[in-house]
Parts: sequence; structure tokens; C-alpha cells
Amino acid sequence: MTRHGAAGQDAGAGLRRTLGVGDAVVIGLGSMVGAGIFAALGPAAGAAGSGLLIGLAVAAVVAYCNAMSSARLAALYPASGGTYVYGRERLGEFWGYLAGWSFVVGKTASCAAMALTVGAYVWPDQAHAVAVGAVVALTAVNYGGIQKSAWLTRVIVAVVLAVLASVVVVCLGSDASGAGRLHIGLSGGLGGVLQAAGLLFFAFAGYARIATLGEEVRDPARTIPRAIPLALGIALVAYVAVAVSVLSVLGAEGLGAASAPLADAVRAAGVPGLVPVVRVGAAVAALGSLLALILGVSRTTLAMARDRHLPGVLAVVHPRFQVPHRAELTVGAVVAILAATVDVRGAIGFSSFGVLAYYAVANASAWTLGSAPVQRVVPLVGLVGCATLAFALPGVSVVVGAAVLAAGAAAYGVRRWAASR
Repeated sequence: MTRHGAAGQDAGAGLRRTLGVGDAVVIGLGSMVGAGIFAALGPAAGAAGSGLLIGLAVAAVVAYCNAMSSARLAALYPASGGTYVYGRERLGEFWGYLAGWSFVVGKTASCAAMALTVGAYVWPDQAHAVAVGAVVALTAVNYGGIQKSAWLTRVIVAVVLAVLASVVVVCLGSDASGAGRLHIGLSGGLGGVLQAAGLLFFAFAGYARIATLGEEVRDPARTIPRAIPLALGIALVAYVAVAVSVLSVLGAEGLGAASAPLADAVRAAGVPGLVPVVRVGAAVAALGSLLALILGVSRTTLAMARDRHLPGVLAVVHPRFQVPHRAELTVGAVVAILAATVDVRGAIGFSSFGVLAYYAVANASAWTLGSAPVQRVVPLVGLVGCATLAFALPGVSVVVGAAVLAAGAAAYGVRRWAASR
């Protein structure tokens, strides 16, 4: 189990268990049904062409395996940190550290990307300023306690699902919709399908948030294994419905060329009045993703700080709000700086590489839970799937992602060497 550090008066304090199944599902959905579905369909269609739906299916299978492995592990190790804890306990300290490093670095980039997405939709000319404001506001919400975050996420999920449902109804009910555009093929080749799956994985990679909140969930052995597949299933149904409806209007080629796929689809469907609603929905979705991302990164930071892989001062838990407030403030500050100074649209691929590495460790950890072949099929498929999708991403994302992982491993080695001296 998690070995708590002693940094500060409250560093060893546990977090309060207040989340039920419904709260956990909502937090997972807030991470998944976010800006990814508004932004990832276009690049994925550009890579896969008529194989887009195949790519979505591949991403869903890999996500399902990752989710099942995470659920089994989270039930055994209901502590903050997710795969950082699982890797450490099942595979050894280095693998846990590498998973935590992958998650914190990759998801910090994702936070900045989501913040800038908010700015781009709300006020394009002042995107950076809006992004920083969004980070500050949501960090304050998280600081106030996990229940406030769960309540706000519930509102965001309801709004986003309503907008997505409107897009589906408008597109499928339009005269511009045609079943012929849903032809499934391999016009982008197998490599294009796998690249699309890697990009679309970005839109699924939110169920980990449920596992990283393991220390704040009531009856985790029962709650987490139920919440993760529920959240993933709801997200998958929403994604399939949106992908089919948008494809039926724009086709694979038109979707691949669209800069704002859902907005372009409702405009092509003859309902331009819905475009502002879609823009608002995209901004709200990005806010939901940003809220949950900050939440998850701060909890993994807490777990790594407890084990001194990060400064121990970040392990302090607020005595009143029962949140890792120093970790949250630090994560918020770093994300705000990135959002103010960097264009991180290209970070989606880098983030996907880091998260796929994170889940590779989760699947390898789950592999050790049982020796029966039936118990090892899911983690094996998940591990192979993560490795395949990671290296099918755009070349720049692979190179940068591998370099960052190598830097993290080197830092770990130097720290161990210094400790041994």
C-alpha cells in the first residue's frame, strides 16, 4: 500500500472517502466526454479515411482492456496515485515511478491543451488570457474539496451530453445525411487506422481519473470496478453516435478537412443556428476535461511526493478541505504558465504517448494478479495494444514522448545513485 511521507504536519493524513458510484462515473465521464470528441474526430478521419470507425473500435478495445486492468488493481490498492501505486506494488519501484512520471508530464500538457481549447472557443483573440483564467478558477474549485468538483462535473457532463445529442439528432435527421458516406474501408491503410486509434484514444483516456481518486471513494473494492466500465460504456455509445452522424453528413474526406468537425457538420446539415451552441458545448467540455485533469494530476503528484519521488512538501493534505492543496496549487501554477506562453495543440499526440505508456504499466501490473490464461488475456491485449498505438502516433509525438520518458528514467537513476552514495 502507499507509503506516506512525513513532509509537513498533515503529510500523512488520508483523504476523506465521500464519492459513491454515481460520483465516480460522473468524474470519469467528465474526463472522457470532453474536448477530445470535439477536436479528435477531424485529425483521426484525416489519418484513417474510410477506416475511421475501425480506428474508433480499436481505440475502444484498448481502452476497455486498460479499464478492466485498472479496475482490478484499484480494488486491491484503493489509494491516490492510480498506476503509480499499482506499478510500484506489483512490478517494483522503478515501474511505478515511470508510470507516475508519464501521467504527470503527459496530463500536465493535456491540461494546458484543454485550457487553450476553452480560450479558442470562448474568445479566440484572447485565448491565452481566457485559458489562464480557466485554470485559476478550476484550481480554486478543486481546492474547495472533492465534492464541489464532483457537483460541477455533473453539471458539465449534462450540458455536453445534451449538445452531443442535439448534433446527432440534427445530422441524422437532415436531408444532407446519406448512408453511402458511412462506407467502411481502409483508404488510409492499416497505419492510418492505427494512428487514428491512437489519436482517438485521447478522447477515451479519462477513466483513469476514477482510479487515481481511489482514496476518496467509498467502498472502493465495490465502487471502482462498477464505475470504470459504466463510464467507459456511456462514453463509447456517445462517441459512436456522434461519429456516425457527423460522417453521414460530411463523409470521411470532409470530416478529415474540418477544423471544427461538429460545428461544420451542423452547418452542413442546414442548421447554422446550432453552431454557437456547439461552440459553447465544446468550451464547457474542455472545462470539464480540465477540471478532472487537474484533479487527477494533483492526486498522482501527492502519491509520488509521499514516496519522495517529488518534493515531500507536496504531500501535505489540507486539514479542513481534505485535499492535497499544495500539489493542486503547484499543478495549477505550472499549467497556467504553459497556457499563457505555449501553443500546445500538438501536445495531444505527446499526451497520448505518455498515457499509453502509463496504461502499459497498468496492464503489465494486472498480468501479475493471476496465472490462469483467462485472467491474462485482457491485460495482454491491453499491453500489446498500448505499445502498438503509442508507436503508431505521428513521428514527432513518438520522438518527444520517448525522450521525456528517457529523461524521467535518467532522473530516477541519478536520484538512486545519489541516495546510495
